[in-house]
Amino acid sequence: MKKPDGPRFGRRRLLQQGMLAGLGLSALPRRGSAQSSRAGATVQRYATLGRTGMRISDISFGGGQLGPAEGDLVRHALDLGINYFDSADSYRGGDSETAIGEAVRGKRDRVYLTSKTVANSSDRRDSMMRALENSLRRLRTDYVDVYFNHAVNEVARMKNPEWREFTARAKQQGKIRAVGMSGHAGNLIECLDYGLDTDSVDVILVAYNFGQDPTFYQPFTRSFDFIARQPQLPRVLQKAKTKGVGVVAMKTLMGAKLNDMRPFEKGGATFAQAAFRWVLSNPHVDALIVSMTSAAGIDEYVGASGSKAAGEDRPLLQRYVRANGTTQCRQGCAECLSACPYGVPINDVLRTRMYAVDYGDPELARGEYALLGAGAAPCLSCAAQPCRGACPHGLRIERLLPPTHRLLTS
Repeated sequence: MKKPDGPRFGRRRLLQQGMLAGLGLSALPRRGSAQSSRAGATVQRYATLGRTGMRISDISFGGGQLGPAEGDLVRHALDLGINYFDSADSYRGGDSETAIGEAVRGKRDRVYLTSKTVANSSDRRDSMMRALENSLRRLRTDYVDVYFNHAVNEVARMKNPEWREFTARAKQQGKIRAVGMSGHAGNLIECLDYGLDTDSVDVILVAYNFGQDPTFYQPFTRSFDFIARQPQLPRVLQKAKTKGVGVVAMKTLMGAKLNDMRPFEKGGATFAQAAFRWVLSNPHVDALIVSMTSAAGIDEYVGASGSKAAGEDRPLLQRYVRANGTTQCRQGCAECLSACPYGVPINDVLRTRMYAVDYGDPELARGEYALLGAGAAPCLSCAAQPCRGACPHGLRIERLLPPTHRLLTS
């Protein structure tokens, strides 16, 4: 890939545990120990990322939870053949980029590095360039392979002429190879359509999992026939493929409550592997990223590389939906947003709750929650609870948002 021509438990931790108990869940990370279905598994498939020409591992490294002293995880992933490492300037306050940069020193020609920044509709190109240069410094490189506008949920951010001017200049200067957009909220389809129709993206990073496709629910009994709230996503993914835009999937585990499924995993195959196979069976998806937090987890995840959905996967995925369908927000749904007269970004608040509760990463959750402004603060004094019953999947929004706000602002 050459560039072109010991946690400490103090008072705060105890408070976190108490607040998470109020959410009905543990504050400890939910990380299982299931074995990979293939001993000594390595990456089996590399996909071409659209018109970028980059050949990336189909199971790739998400750095959202990577701490400053966890470079060994990056090196372990490299040893297994993973060559695409995703980060952002907001992940662990930049520590994720620092860890990746340190781990790949001397190996830059073997890896693809990406980063992200939140470029708002009113931001100027000089501030965007500073954000990029800070990421390059932490990553110990003079260019990134893909640079994303992070968590886009309003078209105005993509329409900002400053963003287009910045990315054109950064490309010309050799600081970025490809321009991307990431998203997972209610206006995702509108934003993706704009980016694709205006030819302003080379790569898209989107939330996509078995719980978002209507075809997954068709075999269910009527009582569990959830309605997919992202019916246009398959169309947009196909459009991206037609236009030569690379597609990387995230949020592929629908909340990542892995331990819930350990008792039902058989023959060495795991829920995570089944979920990955489902995503990678879509011919319009090039690869996926997943947060990698342990060597055993990386081994397990890579066990799904190069394989497609199998018949025995569906019962495991269906069981997961039955167990967690009424506690997991469907990213991109947004059906509940109009119910709140105060403009609380309900789906984004629930996404940060997922980071804290299911991923076991309050630090990541706090960083993302801080980007939401007031977040769920209005919920603390809302007696009317207009959001009650607003979720088509049965989430008790009014019970989840206040403790989430307290947890992530304590």
